[in-house]
Amino acid sequence: MSKVVIIDYGSQVTQLIARRVREAGVYSEIHPCVTTAEQVAAMKPDAVILSGGPASVGEKDAPALDRGLLELGVPVLGICYGMQLLAHNLGGELAQSETREYGPADLEFTGGSPLWDGIGDDFSMSGGRKTSRVWMSHGDKVKTPPPGFSVTGRTSTLDVAAMQDEARRIYALQFHPEVSHSADGEAMLRNFLFRVAKIEADWSMSSFVDRVVSQSRETVGDGHVICALSGGVDSTVVAVLLHKAIGHRLHCIFVDNGVLRRNEGEEVVSYLREHFDLNLKYVQAADLFLERLEGVEDPEKKRKIIGHTFIEVFDREAQAIKAQGVKVDFLAQGTLYPDVIESVSHKGPSAVIKSHHNVGGLPEKMNMKLIEPLRELFKDEVRKVGAELGIPDSILWRHPFPGPGLAIRVVGAITRERLDILRRADVIVQEELKASGWYRRVWQGFAVLLPLKTVGVMGDGRTYEHVIALRIVDSVDAMTADWTRLPPEITARISGRIINEVKGVNRVVYDVSSKPPSTIEWE
Repeated sequence: MSKVVIIDYGSQVTQLIARRVREAGVYSEIHPCVTTAEQVAAMKPDAVILSGGPASVGEKDAPALDRGLLELGVPVLGICYGMQLLAHNLGGELAQSETREYGPADLEFTGGSPLWDGIGDDFSMSGGRKTSRVWMSHGDKVKTPPPGFSVTGRTSTLDVAAMQDEARRIYALQFHPEVSHSADGEAMLRNFLFRVAKIEADWSMSSFVDRVVSQSRETVGDGHVICALSGGVDSTVVAVLLHKAIGHRLHCIFVDNGVLRRNEGEEVVSYLREHFDLNLKYVQAADLFLERLEGVEDPEKKRKIIGHTFIEVFDREAQAIKAQGVKVDFLAQGTLYPDVIESVSHKGPSAVIKSHHNVGGLPEKMNMKLIEPLRELFKDEVRKVGAELGIPDSILWRHPFPGPGLAIRVVGAITRERLDILRRADVIVQEELKASGWYRRVWQGFAVLLPLKTVGVMGDGRTYEHVIALRIVDSVDAMTADWTRLPPEITARISGRIINEVKGVNRVVYDVSSKPPSTIEWE
């Protein structure tokens, strides 16, 4: 399989480079800048991309370039900080900008380049010059290119906005072609992949499914695998994928923790059993969870209680499977590629962003090996794999649902009555978003039950009842989010239905805060 290795120097959009390469049909991996040329060589890449980053080249502790990356015999593309590293290491001259340039710029093409091939018709004409709108984000700049390099692009503020050494197949761009704001950026990256590196586009979800099914069979052998199935897209795709590989030697466990959405457990379990013949046990543990949550208001305590209780229940069920004489060697998890990336920062293991475990502490406790079929994939690729496996859109495009479930959407103390109110309100939110066509347009939409009551009037009488908040946001990866500007008629319809149909609610409010500083979930 073709492969592009991306060296991460700390840019906030490095993941976008990997996504653009994969969208072009080429497999890509991101590795921290402390990765050595020898390590990269062992990966047998077809090309190397040097990402952007926030540092200034040459300053103390700034990420450095392993010159061996330029001796691997494969094309190299430097982006932003990557371009400055190339200039610094190959004999060029850098200059520090007085102000950081951030935003759109018009790139003027001053020389021929294979990166510009085939996209000339899309260029705009400015004073008789061919230009393309690009996105800048840099402090330093290349003043003089290294020997052997020619300048192929400039802007009104940069004499060297793009450069290349065709003999050594080294190319560099001061702007970010990976972001959507660069009008022809995607075409430029494709030109690097296919015209310069001459890579074969052999990364597809069908080939991924075939490869992972084969690898899983080989890895598991005659053993058995346990999978915690939540009903979300990640765990569902893992379950169906592994079922395709090892059949009923996959043991799925679905735990009803009492804080699921209405009918969620029954619907998910019924569908997966009927359509995919999964070996699936439905564990109804709502009473246990709700007893332990009674009177608890602190959201962190809620999370810990639910997490620890889940591990306890899951462990008990796993032990029951083992007691039947089944040899259980593996625990399946829905770890995704962003989780892997976030587990090691661009500076290497010494500066970990976060350690990711879908089931905290469980693998060590149960003495099983992890099997993570999706660890190479981004979220959108997981959905494509799910479609390849025949999983319906109703599951693939479900909005994200937190592990603690409705426990952190009932703000304050949890009671069965308050959970029931929230469930009925949440159903209306989902129904109206789907009916209006907005469900697939937003990242997440849900109801929150607030820990207060307000005065209202229904009929001729005074009411003193609960408040529901609507939280509907737009996002790409949940790292940042903005509140969705729903058409007023949809908001009005949701509010009207909740007040009229959900007994105990007399007021609906709309959350108009963004992340940051707020979070998507209220708790």
